[in-house]
Amino acid sequence: MTASEGTLPATAKGRATRDRIIDAAAELILTHGVQGTTNPEVRAAAAVSGSQLSLYFPDKESLVRAVLNRRGDQVIDVTQRSAEGALDSIAALRSWAAFYAARPDSWRGGCRFGSLASDVLKSDLDLTPDVTAGFARWRTLFRDGLAAMQERGELRPDAHPDSLATILLAAFQGGMLLAQAEGSITPLNTALDGAIDYVESFALEARPR
Repeated sequence: MTASEGTLPATAKGRATRDRIIDAAAELILTHGVQGTTNPEVRAAAAVSGSQLSLYFPDKESLVRAVLNRRGDQVIDVTQRSAEGALDSIAALRSWAAFYAARPDSWRGGCRFGSLASDVLKSDLDLTPDVTAGFARWRTLFRDGLAAMQERGELRPDAHPDSLATILLAAFQGGMLLAQAEGSITPLNTALDGAIDYVESFALEARPR
């Protein structure tokens, strides 16, 4: 955590209070948006006083930054768990896509990180670098896995891990938005399958070990 995310309490009780504030703010922002979420609402939802809120988060920017980072941590955790580890094989990428295919209602609410990022970018808060960093951290999971595949001789030399990682993440974001618009998981499944098929088009047989 950086200083710009607010103050990290020294005690377990204080850390629990801070986490409760972040969780409450995250749910309120999901419902009312960044601009529509107020300090009194956060205090009431988290059951904290004004002095507690200002102690841990001196301004709205620090609070929203903490929520953004929390959502980033969560989406990375889900991505890793759905792939059962590193995204360093076509099978792992298929597992990631299958995680959402097996949950037909997973499109509801959209991507928690992507939706928040879009809302933050429309606000008057100076958090664009944080949004960029959050997406970069998520994209790195894919890039590192694809680079490992290439290093093992499983992807052609002309495959570009950075570009392929961007395609996978863009397919997820775009597919999730279309799924929301259509009220169906199908667009997300189609987008992910197409992106992974494209990655697989660069596949080679692994070198003997």
